[in-house]
Amino acid sequence: MARAFKLEDTRNIGIMAHIDAGKTTSTERILFYTGVTYKIGSVDEGTATMDWMEQERERGITITSAATTASWDRFDKKYRVNIIDTPGHVDFTVEVERSLRVLDGAVCVFDSVAGVQPQSETVWRQADKYRVPRICFVNKMDRMGADFDHVVRTIRQRLGAHPVPLQFPLGREDNFIGIINFLEQNVVVWLEETLGAKFEIFEVEKLWDKSFVDSRPDVAAALKGSAIDKKFYDEHRAKVVEYIAEHDDEVLDKYLTEGTLTLDEMRKSIRKSTLALKIVPVLAGSAFKNKGIQPLLDAVIDYLPSPIDVPPVEGINPDNDETILRRASDDQPFSALAFKIMSDPFVGHVTYIRVYSGVLKAGSYVFNSGKRTRERISRMLQMHANKREEIEDVCAGDICAVVGLKSVNTGDTLCDEQKQIILENIDFPAPVISVAIEPKTKADQDKLGIALQRLAQEDPTFRVSTEPDTGQTLISGMGELHLEIIVDRMLREYSVQANVGRPQVAYRETVRKKAEAEGRYIKQTGGKGQYGHAVIELHPMPSADHENMHELSTDDIDELAKKITGSNNPGKWKFDKEHRFLFIDKIVGGSIPREFIAPIEAGIREALDTGILAGFPTVDVAVVLIDGSYHDVDSNEMAFKIAGSMAYKEACARAKPVLLEPIMKVEVVVPEEYMAAVFGDLNSRRSAIQGTENRAGSNVIRVEVPLAQMFGYATDLRSRTQGRATFTMHFSHYAEAPSSVSEEVIAKARGKEVSK
Repeated sequence: MARAFKLEDTRNIGIMAHIDAGKTTSTERILFYTGVTYKIGSVDEGTATMDWMEQERERGITITSAATTASWDRFDKKYRVNIIDTPGHVDFTVEVERSLRVLDGAVCVFDSVAGVQPQSETVWRQADKYRVPRICFVNKMDRMGADFDHVVRTIRQRLGAHPVPLQFPLGREDNFIGIINFLEQNVVVWLEETLGAKFEIFEVEKLWDKSFVDSRPDVAAALKGSAIDKKFYDEHRAKVVEYIAEHDDEVLDKYLTEGTLTLDEMRKSIRKSTLALKIVPVLAGSAFKNKGIQPLLDAVIDYLPSPIDVPPVEGINPDNDETILRRASDDQPFSALAFKIMSDPFVGHVTYIRVYSGVLKAGSYVFNSGKRTRERISRMLQMHANKREEIEDVCAGDICAVVGLKSVNTGDTLCDEQKQIILENIDFPAPVISVAIEPKTKADQDKLGIALQRLAQEDPTFRVSTEPDTGQTLISGMGELHLEIIVDRMLREYSVQANVGRPQVAYRETVRKKAEAEGRYIKQTGGKGQYGHAVIELHPMPSADHENMHELSTDDIDELAKKITGSNNPGKWKFDKEHRFLFIDKIVGGSIPREFIAPIEAGIREALDTGILAGFPTVDVAVVLIDGSYHDVDSNEMAFKIAGSMAYKEACARAKPVLLEPIMKVEVVVPEEYMAAVFGDLNSRRSAIQGTENRAGSNVIRVEVPLAQMFGYATDLRSRTQGRATFTMHFSHYAEAPSSVSEEVIAKARGKEVSK
């Protein structure tokens, strides 16, 4: 089947932002104006197309990222826009992470009053990590306290970006009626009675024409509201053109000699600089009031990349570990990444894939290169939120859902069996909170296991484990809301009733000084014995914060290995991202044969999962294997695995082990009269004040607080402020717990051991 849209006419974008900035509302308007839906969906009324889950409609928040596709006409040409609407709540940050991994561009939505908020920063850093070009949409320009300039300033200051406002709002708050376009030097005013589907365009010069302004009370009120005059406009436009030229050497010479650029030159230059991540175009509007969406779609087409504008995807050959590049092209071998899995009550197990190269047809076979399994694609679906349309084939650059894959997990690579490739996997943050769960009745027991298994397969940040001492089933996630939704889904989707215990914090352990130890495992049993002997050095590693936890490059790790070993030739090393554990092999002269090195590492890695203080996983450690010995007959892999584990535990006990607790970044928005009560409460929770600011008549308090102190905070805050304050919270980093907290946690953990 021939392509419906050329590769260069395709855009794969995500809509991302802080919670309640208007992502889903913006997506609903995009669907309406592109003709995908005939009626505008509303988040408040629970009729949003993209928020299709019952829990999303009840709570008015996005929980799972939803994919859809639309087409848009630009310069008499049709473009396909594949859109993923992502959640804004920090508990569902995995949805943003995996979406950004497979998208080519993103639209960041900002609240015109709040500007850059905590989760805006988180998603921005995630986009930086995957080098995703962005455009910004300053939404809610009709809100009381809307300030376009303030948002642009916070983008520059807080995100370290280079925003270029291509528009300026005409009016603000109640009298916001349209936008002034700096590039095309015109004004766009939306017609309320058409629900924003139609708009009037006129030259910007008319704004300075008194007779025209007098005949248009709406324009007069808007001009007064936004305090714009000809001088203001000329200055701002000149700054925008200059800023565009500054970031592009090709047009800079022309601008310096002639002092002007053509519209076409500016568009091409903005596109080039946006793709190179040098600038971020900024637009304005109000999605709820149906203003600003059409120019936003134009900007998506003009400035965000098509699949051929992004570098070829990089992977490795599973046979020889060589790097392979795959261009976005239909004639390349097939390769795709599974980035999301969900259970659909009608079609069963559905896997979302992004096709990077080649073509895939329904009924054909694909190879899972990581698991070395061959699977048949029974059906392929074009998803529109939870509605689906059957399709026969997908090409390079497409996003679709496939039915029939049995053993595929999030992050697995699907490819041509004859031309295998493994694409870079997706890194997921570790859970920070756990609760015990048990079935209410005997009938729920079997169903509980199946439900948890399916939910864990869908969500990589949701983990299920069994407490070895008590036999309790623990579920772990990114926050209280995350686990609350999981339990709610079990009841609604799988009819499982469960009792949930109190939340537990996911502590970690680490060491604070260097220590050396040896593990010697010798066992004689009459026949062939067991012999393993390893000598190691244990080093503390610099604690990683949330921004670089999963982002250490190969060069960074190599530098770290050199620093730890004190040598320019650190030896062979391996790095485990989850534990941030660096293993360095410095064995020389064959004191331990090569085949026993990996078992030693495996033994240490196993020991990392249960720290010696309270049984929590150990992180931020480096182990250097420096010596050992073996026996020609008695040595085997198991003996060396045990020896490695023994050496590590011995070294850990000598290396001043400490307990780490998760620290959350919290932002509280509170009216002035409740400031003292909120401050007092935060101080009692061991908080560290990061700063305060006044924003649109409210005070914003930024603090860092241990997660253990934040359970039930929502209820406390409401009762102290008569429900007028709000807060947002997201994970920041792990920090050493005070001795009083540490002693209590350790005593509790060891108490369980004593009482068993």
